[in-house]
Amino acid sequence: MNDIRVLVVEDEPLLAEAHAAYTERVPGFAVVGVAHTARAAMAALRANDGGDVDLVLLDFGLPDLHGLDVCRALRAAGSSVDVLAVTSARDLAVVRTAVSLGVTHYLLKPFTFAAFRDKLDRYADYRAQALADGEVAAQHDVDRMFATLRGATGHSLPKGLDVQTLTRVRAALADGSTPGAGLSATEVSAATGISRVTARRYLEYLVTIDRAVRHPRYGTPGRPEVEYRPR
Repeated sequence: MNDIRVLVVEDEPLLAEAHAAYTERVPGFAVVGVAHTARAAMAALRANDGGDVDLVLLDFGLPDLHGLDVCRALRAAGSSVDVLAVTSARDLAVVRTAVSLGVTHYLLKPFTFAAFRDKLDRYADYRAQALADGEVAAQHDVDRMFATLRGATGHSLPKGLDVQTLTRVRAALADGSTPGAGLSATEVSAATGISRVTARRYLEYLVTIDRAVRHPRYGTPGRPEVEYRPR
């Protein structure tokens, strides 16, 4: 599958650079442009009718136009490009309007890389389902697509598991794994600060929902150790 092409729209050059760097760290995403004004963003999206951009990381506090007005202009022009708001705007009226204009996610500044990555991972899961061929088989398929955007996995978590820790485990697994090799529960424990037993519970849950795969790790005395790789 081709990388999801991202346009970063942020008026602060250092923040724009940071958001672009964060995006490039997430597998499956590629930055195709950076704009510091609404005018530059619209020009980039008008090129080839926006066909070179799949997702816009949109700051709302732009110097020449509010981000919501950019969204309105996009929809008025018939653009279906997805928008992830990256903003410090906490006004509920702004949030409601963003939802009505089809903003896919709303990420408040300041944020951690783990929170940023979680939003992109959810979006990638949603996009993979939305672009599949054919029809949905039943209501639960539609529900799963919408749940993918709202939750970390689109599934109800088992008792004793929480979204924040699951996000940390997924980020540690993705950051620490290399091609052909993953992480053990002990290594995930060290990376996240949770116990090895707890790490294994989260890793096994990721296996059950098809977000990770389990492999034997050879090369140590005795039985092979189990390692986990992100799917």
